[in-house]
Amino acid sequence: MTNILVVAAHQDDDILGCGATLAKEIENGNKVRIIYIAEGTSARYNLPHLTNEQKRLMDIDLQKRKSYTLASLKILGCKSYEFYNLPCGRIDCEPIIEVGKIIENEIKFYDPDIIFTHSDTDVNNDHRLIHQAVLQATRPGANNKVKKILCFEILSSTEWRFNKSFSPNVFIGIEEKYLKIKIASLMEYKSEVKKYPYPRSERGIITLAQYRGMQCANEYAEAFELLREIV
Repeated sequence: MTNILVVAAHQDDDILGCGATLAKEIENGNKVRIIYIAEGTSARYNLPHLTNEQKRLMDIDLQKRKSYTLASLKILGCKSYEFYNLPCGRIDCEPIIEVGKIIENEIKFYDPDIIFTHSDTDVNNDHRLIHQAVLQATRPGANNKVKKILCFEILSSTEWRFNKSFSPNVFIGIEEKYLKIKIASLMEYKSEVKKYPYPRSERGIITLAQYRGMQCANEYAEAFELLREIV
């Protein structure tokens, strides 16, 4: 049995980045745990100057986002997860060492063999900071058995960093049933999904899966950057 830990900046990044692969791993009997470092909503609000009414609306949105996540995880079949609720879009206001400690503690608790997380080739600053925190938490010599770290791409974020491209070198072929689980899981995030040509749409997910599949002679695939592997 393989222990897989997904370190996601925000709720829905796990599904966008590796949802079909996770569905496949869960069905194959491997263990998956997902942690969300930030809450994924407050970036849309001017936090220092919230009125009471705006705070009330933000709290409602936060609860909706969490309910979307729980519904998505149920479809995915993942029963192990944690919300750390750091401020969305403001992870850079937290000491990076403290973010790294969150991940280090999760590694000690869960003892993962493989970690999936963000690439640094991303327009979203939270995503890049989580990438750096994972690097720190899994540095050589640390007391863990992590054998492999794979970085995923996030539609409407990774492909928009035009000056630094995501360059996958690991492809995981996925059957249509797992792609359907990924799509159904993402559709639970009603505030995040829009109509095509917006990338976070059903057609956008299928298009990317077909493109990555074409690159590796599969009908569908998810693609990753191998950060490191110990063999």
